[in-house]
Amino acid sequence: MTATDTPTGGQAHPADALSTVSRGSAYAQLSRQIKQAGLLDRRLGYYTGQAALVLTLVIAGVAALVVIGDSWWQLAVAAYFAVLSTQLGFLGHDAGHRQIFRSARGNYGFGVVLANLGVGFSYGWWVDKHSRHHAHPNDEDKDPDIGAGALIFTTGQAQASGRIARVFYRWQAWTFFPLLMLEAVNLRVSSVRYLLAGRGRSGIREIMLIGLHVVVYLTAVFMVLPPGKALAFVGIHQALFGLYLGCSFAPNHKGMPPLSDADNADYLRRQVLTSRNVRGHWLTDFALGGLNYQIEHHLFPSMPRGNLRRAQRLVKQFCADQQVSYLETGLISSYAQALRHLDTIGRVAAPAG
Repeated sequence: MTATDTPTGGQAHPADALSTVSRGSAYAQLSRQIKQAGLLDRRLGYYTGQAALVLTLVIAGVAALVVIGDSWWQLAVAAYFAVLSTQLGFLGHDAGHRQIFRSARGNYGFGVVLANLGVGFSYGWWVDKHSRHHAHPNDEDKDPDIGAGALIFTTGQAQASGRIARVFYRWQAWTFFPLLMLEAVNLRVSSVRYLLAGRGRSGIREIMLIGLHVVVYLTAVFMVLPPGKALAFVGIHQALFGLYLGCSFAPNHKGMPPLSDADNADYLRRQVLTSRNVRGHWLTDFALGGLNYQIEHHLFPSMPRGNLRRAQRLVKQFCADQQVSYLETGLISSYAQALRHLDTIGRVAAPAG
């Protein structure tokens, strides 16, 4: 294992990467600055406020569902719940990185409640997948987020794709956002497959909580609405949830340089060069769940979300001193860069003639 690798077996977490970095490295110097500034300290009050806000919004949404009753205005409520599902996912993401509680057990328990019961997908599956991404961002062979599937992200994947697949990949930049509307379905299918394969830490418990989520959710919707409107509600909710969630993660790495072990990049450069920050303000921070500080998040996965903005100044200056390229762009520009990359790879995959 190199200094840039992170153990990824079982329920390993991205935060474990910090223990593998050499004390004399550039990252170690930056880490000392961050720790001295208190930016790795837990912020239970901040997360209590976040959780209370989201819970209040959920209660308001349930009340709206009941009060509005049999009406097509419920499709607006479905869109509202798509936002809430994503915000619950952001909190689950933070728990998965051990940002909230000091104990691993506290973060795990909170994460399972948020992901499995609150949103309906496996927390264990997500932590396993996301940990591998953090350990090897934009590594074609090891990062599950850029594995070939409905989309391809590298020239190697384009060249290895079959003739029929190349026809679809040629237009992948155009199908990117529509495909994101299926992401909620993909999360659940991948979760169930993972748990049924016996790979989860608490597979039976996670499956039961997902099942409880589905039963309660569908019962509530179909009790309030007739079948046609209920199906429309579910469709709008799940499609916009997938779109919002996908749009929150898409700006972070898509179109950034691919790296592999052969590049021999140290931990600092591996994380910074493959990540893209999104410029904004407090509303951007809330809407993207802090993921707009992707560089800082990848360098310090266990840093509480509320500290990322403060950490950015230190990280940006340190990268300038170390002559490490630090990319920050606007939200629209980040999507444009990602789409241009998908289009470029799609053209490589285009069938000859």
